[in-house]
Amino acid sequence: MTGSHATPHTGSPGERLRAIALMLAALVLFSCLDTTAKFLVQRHGLPVVEVVWLRFLGQIAYMLAIWKALGMSSLLQTSQPAAQLLRSALMLGTTAFNFLALAHLRLDQTITVVFLTPLTVALLAGPLLGEWVGWRRMVAILTGFVGVVIAVWRGADSFDPAFLYSFGSMLCYAAFMLLTRAIAGRDLPFVTLFYSMLVGAVGMTPFAIAGWVTPPSVSAWLLLAALGAFGGTGHFLFIHAYRLAPASVIAPYLYFQLVAMVSLGYVVFGDVPDLRTAIGLAVVVGSGLYLFARERVMSAR
Repeated sequence: MTGSHATPHTGSPGERLRAIALMLAALVLFSCLDTTAKFLVQRHGLPVVEVVWLRFLGQIAYMLAIWKALGMSSLLQTSQPAAQLLRSALMLGTTAFNFLALAHLRLDQTITVVFLTPLTVALLAGPLLGEWVGWRRMVAILTGFVGVVIAVWRGADSFDPAFLYSFGSMLCYAAFMLLTRAIAGRDLPFVTLFYSMLVGAVGMTPFAIAGWVTPPSVSAWLLLAALGAFGGTGHFLFIHAYRLAPASVIAPYLYFQLVAMVSLGYVVFGDVPDLRTAIGLAVVVGSGLYLFARERVMSAR
């Protein structure tokens, strides 16, 4: 990533605000994706490997339909095949580890470790991409993570080994985000999105077929189809956000996914947030609002 031949677009103030809006919309869709995957594994008894594979396969089918309808150019035409395939492998690692964690943990628990990603990205974006984070933004990022800890930490005696899956997902996700920023603007967004799914769709095929369990109902099939739509649309917005603004600007808004995850956990699984969760959410939202206000100030200059 450090040897790239082009400097990433830093984004005008207006582009940064649009990038933030795109990222928030993508995070809502990603929360719907995680909730649906957890529901399919827990309530319909489908294997995690099958859900992971059908997520990638469904997203590719979703994209091919759009590609054909719009008459776009080749989906495999890229100037950086190695980087695209590496990014696709990181996407597979992120999804597989996350879905494994979701099979054992609550939505708010899995998202806790994922929220280490903004801090990791902010710290590494400087040395890897030359996008150094200012002290105000770093304080806001740390404050947001403190809010996450308040919301979900229940003591060391409550540690579940499944958190290691979430940690693996976080590491893959941080690398995925940094690589997304490094290669943004060199290929068409739709090409990058297609490559995101390629390794998962091809590589998981033999494992999914070997452990295949037929979905038990029409509703299960519909939910499996929704995985592709949630993931495809979310990542399309995600890629566009990274074309408009630096990683250090966008990454802190990942904290807002906690709001979506807690809300969906309550609606779908009956997980009621307690007082600690409510306090943590308030800290997270306050941190995000400060970051947004800071961008508005920078936009006015």
